[in-house]
Amino acid sequence: MTRIYDFVHTTLQTSIIALALVFAAAQLFSAPAFAAGSSSTSSPPPKCKKGYVWSTAKKKCVKKTSQLLNDEDLYQQARAFVEEKKFAMALDLLQRIRNQNQPRVLNYIGYSTRKLGDVDKGITFYKKALVLDPNYHVAREYLGEGYLQKGDLASARQQLAEITKRCGVSCEAYKDLAEAITDFQARSKAKTL
Repeated sequence: MTRIYDFVHTTLQTSIIALALVFAAAQLFSAPAFAAGSSSTSSPPPKCKKGYVWSTAKKKCVKKTSQLLNDEDLYQQARAFVEEKKFAMALDLLQRIRNQNQPRVLNYIGYSTRKLGDVDKGITFYKKALVLDPNYHVAREYLGEGYLQKGDLASARQQLAEITKRCGVSCEAYKDLAEAITDFQARSKAKTL
């Protein structure tokens, strides 16, 4: 009986260790996600020198004005620039995308524009993205953040309520906007003291 117990115990320990190693490997080797509003978890494109963009068709860097670049190449490079906080460079590529009528493109144009200081114009692009896809939670989050930049807490709360209706309180867009609202309220309270 002791042998059976020892065998089961050893097998169970080995299985737990193996599962832990598999989980750790999955965490280490999973592709990075981008923060600025895309559900895609594709890896960023390879780095190219200034003025060049990675072409997936040619598998090399080509001039950003090249007709070889498709909209996806331009979008992916713009995403990478947003992650690097190179908003002017991202905006340049986003404006080169032929099909501007995409929520993800309009959202990034709005985000980059807002981060470059033109909050009102950024808000306009978020609204355009939401006309195309009212359930685009990240655009709602960024729209709420834009309202907070303008001091419009009521409109930011309205976007938080819309996110709650559409994806609940556990989605990332809800958490991020709720945190931004809390921070805004704390700063506002500190100013009045």
